[in-house]
Amino acid sequence: MFDTMTLTKTAGAFCGALLIFMLGNWAAESIYSMGGGHGEDHAQGYVIDTGEDEAAEEVADEAPDMAAIFASADASKGERVFNKCKACHVLEDGANGVGPHLYDVVGRDVGAVDGFGYSGALSEAADVWTAEELYAFLENPAGYAPGTSMGFAGLGKSEDRANVIAYLDQADGETDIAIEAAAEAPTEEAASEEAASEEAASEEAPAEETATEEAPAEETATEEAPAEEATTEEEAPAEETANEEEAPAEEAAAEEAPAEEAASEATESADAGGSEFAAMVASADAGNGERLYRRCQACHKLEDGANGVGPHLYGVVGRDIAGVDGFNYSDALSGVDGAWTLDQLSAWIENPREFAPGNRMGFAGLKDEQDRADLMAYLQTIGN
Repeated sequence: MFDTMTLTKTAGAFCGALLIFMLGNWAAESIYSMGGGHGEDHAQGYVIDTGEDEAAEEVADEAPDMAAIFASADASKGERVFNKCKACHVLEDGANGVGPHLYDVVGRDVGAVDGFGYSGALSEAADVWTAEELYAFLENPAGYAPGTSMGFAGLGKSEDRANVIAYLDQADGETDIAIEAAAEAPTEEAASEEAASEEAASEEAPAEETATEEAPAEETATEEAPAEEATTEEEAPAEETANEEEAPAEEAAAEEAPAEEAASEATESADAGGSEFAAMVASADAGNGERLYRRCQACHKLEDGANGVGPHLYGVVGRDIAGVDGFNYSDALSGVDGAWTLDQLSAWIENPREFAPGNRMGFAGLKDEQDRADLMAYLQTIGN
């Protein structure tokens, strides 16, 4: 049996142990306590700067330079990228497929194609298909407009998106992408791009470059005159032609004599059935024409008798219009009499819909007369 002394010692030992434990806990908290209670702000005693926060801020603030992206876009590469879209979209105005037609899509109102049943998600995402909106949409259609019925996963590469938008932009023969994209490009690129635009040249080019770009009226008329000023181009001074082909540049005083010779040559050419455009073709760049033909090769072949979506172009210069055996022409083109002269081909390629309203050719046309001359020069080498 435990006596009173034993119980007292046991209780005292227990109390002493508890006291030592409590004192130890108090001492530890005093030495190592972080201070403050739950819910209060705590500041770190020492912070190591890794630079990650600044990097994150820089990434967040860094937005894509749309002007530079579209200034370097390549429409010919965009045509190849467009092959991914052909299963659902066509470029012919009014011809809807699984998706709406993409003719003149850049600058068009969102959901504006008549007769196409939109999902409604796109109209909530944007109002107008600007180049920037198309760029964002093509990157991730489902993310851009949740609920859209478009099943395409998107174009991951920024370059591919810019190229295909540039291709779609020129498909209707006009450029709707803001000219600021070209104006903000590096000076060397801007100088060459702005040479084709008097407006951009007056706004951006330095005085020395302006003097160079504002070349003599003869050159400007040949290179940059709009289609409605074709008469002015056709009447370009014969002195320039004579200077390039007949006389050295230094002999400016002898311009009148070569001009008379050029005029007589032009008269003889006209008597033989030629034209000013035929004269352009005679001095055109067939090499550039071959490059331009790449826009046509998706539908037309150069092998004799090998028709594709369109008739073959072997020996097309001088061939009867709608004269390829075995090809089913539209009534609009079958009703055009005559042969494919250089002038007829030029008018056709400039604006197919205006030349033969109702034809099935989806190409928007080549608006630049020199481009048409170069293309004709190349086609003349095939089977003629």
